[in-house]
Amino acid sequence: MQSRMKNASDEDLLGYFKNGDAEASRILTFRLTPKLYMLAYRILGNSAEAEDVTQEALMKLWIRADTWERKGAKVTTWLYVVVNNLCIDRLRKRPSISIDDVSDPVSESPNAEEILQSKERERELMLALQSVPNRQRVAIILRHIEGLPNPEIASILETSTTAVESLIARGMRNLKVKLVGKKGELGFGDA
Repeated sequence: MQSRMKNASDEDLLGYFKNGDAEASRILTFRLTPKLYMLAYRILGNSAEAEDVTQEALMKLWIRADTWERKGAKVTTWLYVVVNNLCIDRLRKRPSISIDDVSDPVSESPNAEEILQSKERERELMLALQSVPNRQRVAIILRHIEGLPNPEIASILETSTTAVESLIARGMRNLKVKLVGKKGELGFGDA
């Protein structure tokens, strides 16, 4: 039974859980937690809040498991919508802060130059992403970091595929403006 469940789709695992199989929820939680956490972290830029959002989204899934019906929607798509909405709620409650007030993250990596430069690039990208309007940021994260196709992103953001393409294009232009003057310090040279 266990090998069957490990190879089962998310939707099948949710069905097994719905029918009382606790092992299915363990496998599904193990499978989905990293994806949900990374999405929340990339939107919020805060690991503690991302953990809270991830736990809350999974709790909503388990609470609603009894009413889940497979109508073409994937469990992950529904969860991405939930995570996005929970993140939006948290962002609305935050007091606005200046990018200059954001402290540098503490690196847990060894002091090798390449690793530090990679961390600096990631930090700059996160800061730049935080300055992009929320819908553009979420569209960029879902497309370029999570690798979701535009139609699925459209479903998550409750908009059209054309609108998603526009959000991504505008967001990428905004990111480019924020990062263009930092090529040299991030190790990309002037080209």
